[in-house]
Amino acid sequence: MSASVAVYRNIYTEDRFRQTYGTEDQSRGRERLRDRLAQRCSCSQVDCLHLLKKRLPVCSWLPKYKLKKWLLGDIIAGLTVGIVHIPQGMAFALLTSVAPVYGLYTSFFPVVLYMLFGTGHHVSTGTFAVLSLMTGSVVEQLVPIPLTLNSSSPEAAEFEAQRIGVASAVAFLSGIMMLCMCGLQLGFLSTYLSEPIVKAFTSAAAFHVTVSQLQSMLGLRLPRYAGAFSLFKTLASVMENVPHTNLAELVISLLCLAVLVPVKEVNSRFRERLRTPIPVEIITVIIATGITYAFSLDSKYDIQIVGHIPAGFPEPRLPALETVPEIAGDTVAITLVAYAVSVSLAMIYADKHGYSIDPNQELLAHGISNTVSSLFTCFPNSATLATTNILESAGGHTQVLVSLLSLSFLFIQAVLACINVTSLRQMFLLFQDLPDLWRISKIDFMVWLVTWLSVVVLNVDLGLAIGVVFSMMTVICRTQRANCSVLGRAANTEIYRSIDNHNKCYEIPGVKILTYNGPIYYGNRSFFKADMTQLLGLTPERIRSREKALKAIEKREREAISSVSVLKILTSSGLMNYMNPQHIFVTIHDAVVYIQQQRV
Repeated sequence: MSASVAVYRNIYTEDRFRQTYGTEDQSRGRERLRDRLAQRCSCSQVDCLHLLKKRLPVCSWLPKYKLKKWLLGDIIAGLTVGIVHIPQGMAFALLTSVAPVYGLYTSFFPVVLYMLFGTGHHVSTGTFAVLSLMTGSVVEQLVPIPLTLNSSSPEAAEFEAQRIGVASAVAFLSGIMMLCMCGLQLGFLSTYLSEPIVKAFTSAAAFHVTVSQLQSMLGLRLPRYAGAFSLFKTLASVMENVPHTNLAELVISLLCLAVLVPVKEVNSRFRERLRTPIPVEIITVIIATGITYAFSLDSKYDIQIVGHIPAGFPEPRLPALETVPEIAGDTVAITLVAYAVSVSLAMIYADKHGYSIDPNQELLAHGISNTVSSLFTCFPNSATLATTNILESAGGHTQVLVSLLSLSFLFIQAVLACINVTSLRQMFLLFQDLPDLWRISKIDFMVWLVTWLSVVVLNVDLGLAIGVVFSMMTVICRTQRANCSVLGRAANTEIYRSIDNHNKCYEIPGVKILTYNGPIYYGNRSFFKADMTQLLGLTPERIRSREKALKAIEKREREAISSVSVLKILTSSGLMNYMNPQHIFVTIHDAVVYIQQQRV
């Protein structure tokens, strides 16, 4: 059953509507601005409390903590995430080209800091494969280690100190950048890293991570390549040295993959039925460590091991700040990726659980997290895909504090490499989104494809930049060539639609209504003019004669107005010198009715 709507009112021009319903003049606007500034600068107990809760969110949610309802879930989630953090942190440290112990530190300090300052209740922070890979490229460029270096020599310890100094400097500078962005309220910048860019980037980066881990899985000692075409250079180097594969490490890698892949698939398929995911990573590490220690595999078969993991916490120290000029360019890309991934994850789970996050507060949280943790020999960190998913699926309700355990194991690098590769499962599955993306938006599909190919073929940093530039170019092209069409009126209604898509909407005799589905600016001025000229059937001669006639008429009718919105732009650009303000209406229907009345 359809219902009819009848509306009776006067015809409103923009000027008359503003005079009737009141738009504040500039003086009142200035008064309101002064009032807002005065309110911002005021200091009272209520204002201080509000600022404290805003900048230290733990003070807001902790008093509301539902002890009986949430405690058990948080404990289980915390233990589960902590068990995954330990091997994953050490594995991602290898991607960063630093000792695995620094991965443990990076899995601890950022968690504590984000718990205090972050607004995402279900976000797990720590090591992230993509950031580790990008940071590792910087470390390898500045502090390359000779392949002939003895890992037990004093020179090796010096190289290791230099490497973590550079990685910590990247984290420190990244944190400072985020804090500056927070001060400038630049949280909106994450919108320029669209979902197709982020997904394509992470998927392509997964290939870089996998190829970089092949040498550890095969027991090869090869140089690490950086820059353009690094993936293919690494792959070629691995293929060239396949005859030198350590068979013992190859067997260990195959056995680990045979365990990790199916168990992770079980965790994924039966996630809703399992109270907590099976901690296959830590189980694999413990078993492999026990076997290696019991049978002295490291000395018998020359298996690469991590060695002793020191217990306790590191003493605070400054990063290698003298490298800041050399790492600044790469750190910009690392900062943007870290923030984009972190905010995207926080928004996904905030929407799912019915709360909101503050993008600028997230900048503050991750800025403090990276800056402070860098003083404790940590490398860049962000929200992590795998552990965030585990934290939420295990029943966690708030940020969880995970304690650092004292460890002294013989960790096998091949095992950690297998953990790295299998942890990227979700990133490889992002290809499943492509058919849907093609159906929804072919332009977004092209953005995904260009970003993915750029990251894989070139490198992570340059590929991301190309993806962002290409995405921005598609936006510009879409605004440049926006659709301009003629509108017709649906019979007996005030509804107007394009006559190209609605064959029962008809043009009003003597009236031509155009719509332009985009902003009008210098970039599309010529296109807009050409489309309008074509649709109106105008020639340059007709335009000049019409302008000359209108100029004489409008000179007598023009009156001064104070303009807003679109009107302000029309006035300041001088366009109102050629238009009568009484001919700018609130709606299309007002304009049509006015024209019809004038013709009677």
